[in-house]
Amino acid sequence: MANVSISNDNFSDFQGDHFHLEGYERSELVVNGVDDPWFEREYCADIDSLYSMRGLNNEENTSNEQVRTNLLEDQQQSISDWMQNHFPTNLQPFQVESTVEAPKGDNFQPQVPEPGNSSNENPKPFSLASLELLNNYGRLSKKSSEENWSSNALSCEACLGNSHKLSMEETLRVAGERYIQYYTQRLDGLSMFIHPYGSALSGLCMEETRDVELVHLLLAAAEEVSNQQFHLASKLISRCMWVASDSGNPVQRLSFYFAKALEERIDRSTGRYTSTNEDHHLNIKTMSQGTNSAFLTCHQLIPFNQVMQFAGIQTIVENVRSAKKIHLIDFNIRSGIQWTVLIQALAEKGDSSIELLKITAVGSTEKENFEVTSNTLRSFAKSLDLPFSFDIVFVSDMKDFKKESVNIKSDETVAVYCNSILRTMIPRPDCLDSLMKVVRSIGPTVIVVGEVEANHNSSSFLNRFIETLFFYGAFFDCFEDCMDRGSPCRTTIEGVYFGEGIRNIVAAEGEDRFTRNVKLEVWRAFFARFGMVEEELSESAWYQANLILKQFGQGSSCDLQKDGKGLIIGWKGTPIHSLSIWKFL
Repeated sequence: MANVSISNDNFSDFQGDHFHLEGYERSELVVNGVDDPWFEREYCADIDSLYSMRGLNNEENTSNEQVRTNLLEDQQQSISDWMQNHFPTNLQPFQVESTVEAPKGDNFQPQVPEPGNSSNENPKPFSLASLELLNNYGRLSKKSSEENWSSNALSCEACLGNSHKLSMEETLRVAGERYIQYYTQRLDGLSMFIHPYGSALSGLCMEETRDVELVHLLLAAAEEVSNQQFHLASKLISRCMWVASDSGNPVQRLSFYFAKALEERIDRSTGRYTSTNEDHHLNIKTMSQGTNSAFLTCHQLIPFNQVMQFAGIQTIVENVRSAKKIHLIDFNIRSGIQWTVLIQALAEKGDSSIELLKITAVGSTEKENFEVTSNTLRSFAKSLDLPFSFDIVFVSDMKDFKKESVNIKSDETVAVYCNSILRTMIPRPDCLDSLMKVVRSIGPTVIVVGEVEANHNSSSFLNRFIETLFFYGAFFDCFEDCMDRGSPCRTTIEGVYFGEGIRNIVAAEGEDRFTRNVKLEVWRAFFARFGMVEEELSESAWYQANLILKQFGQGSSCDLQKDGKGLIIGWKGTPIHSLSIWKFL
């Protein structure tokens, strides 16, 4: 069975310009026919005497690297401290954290600065960790992975010096380095942004310059939100929304959803938030079932899921090669489309050694969705004459899942498949612990774990904001390459799924923040507590992953890199998903 060929054929059946502000009246400051609502003459009346842009002032001879070096030397904390705090061995990231730095009384409401006073405040600086994370994003991996993610080593100068169009990751990096560069030069938080000549970027076209400036504004707004300078933050957000768009280019789309999330965070902090978290959670839960046409279309056009699924299925095939009765437990089956590949692989073995393939779907999905999945897989297995059964274990709360919930026979070889489900229980460590103990008691032959490869669980708002910006930036860039801008599928996924994910990570805190992804190294520390050992991903699994990429027109932009014994799937240098294989001692 190790030589069984896995085919992808099974999936075919599922199917504005900037202006110099000086000398222009308010009515003339228009981009794409929209008047800038936050143009105020007092902020730019004497801008040239207040602020000199690096590279335009001949007297300025301090290099970008010297500015960053001086900045870092003024701080006491090192980046190694940040790494230790956010990737601890005692599994702290799995605890629900409170990131409110002000007094935590039930009646506490942050004070909103009075209009006109914000520019008199001395803004609190970015923490060293946030600055260094922004400066070195993508370069924080261990030495063994640095060469794998070499595309992240592009400097701001290198990006600007190349004639090719900037990718999303490069745009974010240029904007980040530019923001660090401005960090020590800022005088009043807003004036530096509204002088296009003062912010011109040599070597970039107009659209790229505007994209970099848009991200620059977004970073400034995030810092002011972190400092509770909400009046100034609102002005910066409004300027973002003047250019951002949910139907524009990738940077405009990304900025639109992040700006909206920052607006909600301000509303939450000032007591103006009225929507309920349950409404947002229901939106994500409904979308994430994967049985709707938008997700199926996305599955066909975007390589990430298929790469993980084919590599994972190949691993299962190799681990059950001698079994006559195979029992697969899937904790997030969604449409179940991936198991048509396993059914075909087992059916093509060419003999009658497979007496039964049983799939048990576990989850809190509406039972109707489970029934649709069951009927689809039963029909497919029947067409290939493969003995097949499908069980459903419906639990309203995963904490209620017990060994007795699953009908396991003594002569069955069990495999467990967990794709993007464990992360949903990070805010509830007791539930996650309970599930892992039950899985251990089941005694599976192999456990395949696919997860989001990102740190969205930091207690630092700014660190979390930066991590999320780069992560979702890669997705928006991927969608631009793989889908039409006007695609209804793209609109749905970006607007509901990505938009809600960004909103929850950026705007929510405490128990309301249920999106808390962590990286593979954190999962490794967690799994070790339950006596789990990681297995090497086989050459056949790697082959299947690479084979899938070749079937996508934009597959060359998708990175497959080794991380220890696991697989990291990324987009143009930004990690997106991880796949790891586990067994119990």
